[in-house]
Amino acid sequence: MAANIGRSIVSQELMSKAVAGSMKSDVPEFSIGDTVGVHVQIVEGDKERTQVFTGTVIGRRGSGISEMFTVRRIVNNEGVERTFPLHSPRVGQIDVVRHGKVRRAKLYFLRDRVGKATRLKEVKRTKAKKSAKAKESSDE
Repeated sequence: MAANIGRSIVSQELMSKAVAGSMKSDVPEFSIGDTVGVHVQIVEGDKERTQVFTGTVIGRRGSGISEMFTVRRIVNNEGVERTFPLHSPRVGQIDVVRHGKVRRAKLYFLRDRVGKATRLKEVKRTKAKKSAKAKESSDE
């Protein structure tokens, strides 16, 4: 029994080392309720192009390499949801357009809403890096 425990620890260490190379380091901070633009690589035949899918983040799940997020938008009066793997090589860039004020982890209630009822209040956030630099300069 003890040998099995040792094997699982070693295999977990090997898996974490193998996965570390595939994880992105430049993922921006975004949360549920934020409006984001996701740059996705689309393959059509032998050609590739980048398409931006802009919408509201209604959920995040998973952790590590398997973390995924769901983005919802309205196209031609029809709701469209896409779920993206956060660390996928097909997801090129994530632009945070605005931050929404929400009180829950999953915004599935937006599926039942139409028109202006789908809007979320905006929260003005300052970037943490700018405020940290300001603190450093004021300490000197």
